[in-house]
This record gives sequence, C-alpha cells and structure tokens, in this order.
Amino acid sequence: MNKVTKLITKNCGIITPYVIDEYVKTDGFKALQKALNMNPLEIIQEVKESKLMGRGGAGYPTGTKWEQALHVKNSPKYIMCNADEGEPGTFKDKIILDQDPLRLIEGMIIAGYVLNSNKGYIYIRGEYPKSQKIVTTAIENAKKAGFLGKNILNSGYDFDIEVLGGAGAYVVGENSALVESSEGNVGRPRIKPPYIKVQGLYKMPTLVNNVETFASISYIVLNGGKNYAKYGTDSSGGTKLICLSGNVNNRGVFEVPFGITLREIIYDIGQGIPENKKFKFAQIGGSSGACINEKMLDIPLCYKSFKENGISIGSGAILVADESNCVVDFLKIISEFFVHESCGKCTPCREGNKQILNILKKFQSGTATHEDYMTLYKLMEAMKYASFCGLGKSAPNALASCLKLFKSEFDNHIYHNCSANVCFSQEGVN
Repeated sequence: MNKVTKLITKNCGIITPYVIDEYVKTDGFKALQKALNMNPLEIIQEVKESKLMGRGGAGYPTGTKWEQALHVKNSPKYIMCNADEGEPGTFKDKIILDQDPLRLIEGMIIAGYVLNSNKGYIYIRGEYPKSQKIVTTAIENAKKAGFLGKNILNSGYDFDIEVLGGAGAYVVGENSALVESSEGNVGRPRIKPPYIKVQGLYKMPTLVNNVETFASISYIVLNGGKNYAKYGTDSSGGTKLICLSGNVNNRGVFEVPFGITLREIIYDIGQGIPENKKFKFAQIGGSSGACINEKMLDIPLCYKSFKENGISIGSGAILVADESNCVVDFLKIISEFFVHESCGKCTPCREGNKQILNILKKFQSGTATHEDYMTLYKLMEAMKYASFCGLGKSAPNALASCLKLFKSEFDNHIYHNCSANVCFSQEGVN
C-alpha cells in the first residue's frame, strides 16, 4: 500500500491556485463537462459507488445525502460548503482552499447541477482571510472563463458561488448553526426536524458538504466511483486528508488511502517521535475526538473499524503526545476550549463543561477525591444524552476515553504524583 496517495491533492503546490489555464491543463473542469451530459441520478450513482463518506466529521454517505436532497420538491435549493474548519488540530481544508480552490468550485457546480440549484455559498472562517481572497479570485476567474455563472459551457445551466465569512465560532461547524450564521443570526444550532435538506438557508432546501467532500467529486465523476473506491476499504472508499501534529517529526497534511494503520501514519509518514521518546497517546479527530493508547495503533483507518473500537475519524486530525505529557493536564486544556466554545444554548453543555473543568483542576492540583470520579461520570452521561447538539455530546469524548485507558494516572494525581512531572510544578498549577 502506498503510504501517501494524491488524488485530490495532486495539484497542491504545483499550480497557481486561481489560474484557470493551469487548472485546465491538469484535467480541470473535465468532470464538469462530463457531468453536464449526464443524468443527475447517474452522477449520484457514481458517488454512491465511490463509498464517499462526508469528510467534515459526521461520515454520512455522500451519495445518499445527495439522493435525499434531490427528492425534496421545494425550490430554490442552495449548495453550501462548510469551510469553517474550527476543530483544533485540523487544517486540511485550508490546503484545498489555498492551493486548489478550483477543484472545490468544480465539485460544487456538479452538486448544483445534480440538484438543479443556481446558487452556492462557501462559508470560510474569519481566521482564514487569505483563503477568502484566494477563493474569491478563483470564483471570479472561473466566471470569466465560462465555467461558472450564466450558461455554463453553453449548457443552459446557471450557477453562481459566493464566499461568506464567519466570525470564529466553533459551533458553526454544525450544519444548522452554519446556516443560522450565514443568514446573519447568532451561530447556534436549530431544532431538528425539519432538517436543513428540507428547510435550510432562508428556509429552503439546502445541501451542506465539507470542502474535502466537494473536492473529491471531480475525481469520482471523471474516473468513476468504483475507481475511487478501490483506494479504500470495503466500507470506506477512496482517500482521506489527515492532519498530523503534536510530538511527531514530520507534521502536516497528508492524503492517505483508507486501510492504512495509525502506526504507519505516525511512524512512516510522521517519521516517529522526536528524541526517540515513547508514544503515550494520540487524540483522533480533533478536540471532540477520543484518545487511544499504543495498543490501538494497528487499527486501520476505516469508518467501520474505528467505530468498532469506539473512536471516530472525525475531521481527520491526529494529535500525537509522547511520554512527557500529562493526561490530566492535556484534558484540562481540552475542557477549557469547550467552556469557551459552548454557545450556551443548552444547560448540559453550558454547565457540564464548566463543572468538568473544575474537577480536572482539582485533579491537577492534587485536591480531587475518589468521589469526583462519580461526578465526572454523571456529567459525561448527562452531556452525551441531553445536550442539544453534537458539541455538547462529543465534548467529553477525550475525557471518557482517558478515564478508561489512563485511570491509574488520575489515581496518582489524588496523591500528588504526576508521572510527567507537570501538574505539581509551580508553573503547572493554575
């Protein structure tokens, strides 16, 4: 198996991102030309055969999502690209936005054609001002070249795209909160149903996909769904962009085929851990993801395999921590993030994250008791089942996994014994 397989990133760093001629020379817009001569159901079938799962984190089958959106009768329909990318440790979408935005644009036009939509939006987080400028320039150039706008390639089909800027709220990564923010409202999740595929932007049917998902469409349409699927496993087709960071020698974004193991990602692609220190744990999928220990490194990258082992691929982030890191200290930082980013709409998330942080501070300072464990378990249970949206439900994932894998380290903190010598030094307690 090739450790790195460039299907959707083959142009990154090779072409000028907004120059149409350079993109066309790499077979750019050939998929669009092909799609405009296909029946929308034929395109959906190719996407289904590709086994492409939504790359934003939820992992919902893209072909099924498009088919459901197609059968919604109301119009106009809107196509939205979620480029908020607020998950810590995640910077994969920025590679596409900055280095090959025309691939994203081509995928969105094809989606618009499938759903008979005439308007698309790319919601890019406010912390990516450079990306907003690059994508906007690419859109303008695509219009001038006839690949976007009125009567695309003389097909009679019209489709336009507009860039929207976000204000920096993590919760806007949730699709209904994204729609709320796009309308100019506070970015908070909506009550569902109705789902956004029925009542999304401006209460009209809306398809929302991630940058990486749309970027995969041109390859699938041009080369066929089965060709794309062969790079993955039986349950997870194609490739995945992963973001490797933390205590690893070779950090960055890499496109890998499904089926590769976490050990291969960390030790082959990542070239191991600096100073030959020992691997301690890795958080998978961003701050809302679970942590794994060394025994789990041979799990293949696959939606099914990950689910069977109680973890999620999520956004594709892999944060590696070596033996010098304290689990409790790490979890306190994660908890601080969720306290800051909770939108406050529901009590389980708003108050649960605060209480978890308070208890983790007690463990860090050596003032926790065994009774605090029961409180943590009750808080995690309440948040998992009673939170309004995925933020609150997933916020305790790292804590839950670490309590399972590193319970002894929590016990040691009750007796002022931090194995990493972090928590009880003067600078470690706050």
